[in-house]
Amino acid sequence: MPFTVPDDWTPEQALAVFELIEDLLAVVTDFYGAQLNELLHEQRSSEAHARTHELAPPF
Repeated sequence: MPFTVPDDWTPEQALAVFELIEDLLAVVTDFYGAQLNELLHEQRSSEAHARTHELAPPF
């Protein structure tokens, strides 16, 4: 889902949003960090596996 950022924010408003997102990321990482790392590793491994098979000759 794409997000758009209003072009009329002040630098202070943009910083407030940035800090909120950064704080949210820290909380989620603290709680789910190990699980997220495992899922990301699995996804990246399966994507690399799929790319390898896409490049393989069909014989």
